[in-house]
Amino acid sequence: MSKNIITKEYNNLLSDLKLRVASSRYRAAMGVNKELILLYHHIGAAILSSQSKYGWGAKVIERLSRDLRVEFPEIKGFSTRNLKYMRKFSEECPDFELVQQVVALIPWGHNVMLMNRFSDMQIRMFYIRKAIEHGWSRSIMAMQIDSNLHKRQGQAITNFKDKLPPPQSDLAHSTLKDPYLFDFLSVGEEAHEREVEKALVQHMEKFILELGAGFAFVGRQYHLEVGEQDFYIDILYYHLKLRCFIVIELKDKDFKPEYAGKMNFYLSAVDDLLKHKDDQPSIGLILCKNKNSILAEYTLRDMTKPIGLAEYRLTGKLPENLKSSLPTIEELENEFAKKLTDKDEVDES
Repeated sequence: MSKNIITKEYNNLLSDLKLRVASSRYRAAMGVNKELILLYHHIGAAILSSQSKYGWGAKVIERLSRDLRVEFPEIKGFSTRNLKYMRKFSEECPDFELVQQVVALIPWGHNVMLMNRFSDMQIRMFYIRKAIEHGWSRSIMAMQIDSNLHKRQGQAITNFKDKLPPPQSDLAHSTLKDPYLFDFLSVGEEAHEREVEKALVQHMEKFILELGAGFAFVGRQYHLEVGEQDFYIDILYYHLKLRCFIVIELKDKDFKPEYAGKMNFYLSAVDDLLKHKDDQPSIGLILCKNKNSILAEYTLRDMTKPIGLAEYRLTGKLPENLKSSLPTIEELENEFAKKLTDKDEVDES
């Protein structure tokens, strides 16, 4: 292979890539991520095509890496390892239109992470679209992947289909998860609902990250006066996309049907006392330690207000001495970001 690699075909490939890199260099150097991703997809496709057409093996990538680095010493990203990622990228995502319109909107480092974590393109596209929608950094994407967000999103039991008009019902359903993971709280599994509620407010940034984009905090133990009696909502949010109030009630026990009745009452009061005429109907979210799905579905079926039900998880069932020795989320983020930065020329750009 080493004797035959300098051939007319290889020189044609190298010349083509030099022209493409040169034409893309200025915009890529200016930080235009889309141009860089499209360049990488082109290089990967060219390698695939040439290997298939001429029967070249893996060594052609090593030679190509050396030649491109000599020609463009100021540009990172032409390591053998990164060229292999480009080949994999083009092979596993051959639809150029999809790459151009969606995939190229997230940085290369995000794409490399997804290639390493998932072989299923549909799962990759889930995280790509979420990253575009929410502007995730790589460390945040890693956290969401580790929490299996794709398995939890839109899994809450709801009656939205019957209580909300489309497309509001679909959007509201896809907004909720099951279960919610509150493992960033420094409380034990036996914490009472008021302890969890207080800790969630104290960790508002991480709480909102777990809830998802669009949640704007209104208040904790939000006071409502109905019939000259005082009532207090655990946590009240307003959702900017859904254009409605979100009433959250925390329960440190298994789900009971009476929880939905109380939530139905709260939603009626919020719609009457707080809802603006242009707002959508308020939505309730009941978070319990555990739920019986059949019981929950029967309970929500005849409620008059849109209510969702999901479980929440605190820390895993680990010994306390081990929990205390685990790194914090901030430490994990910093360490993960450092490792990604140190990777062999896998550029964020």
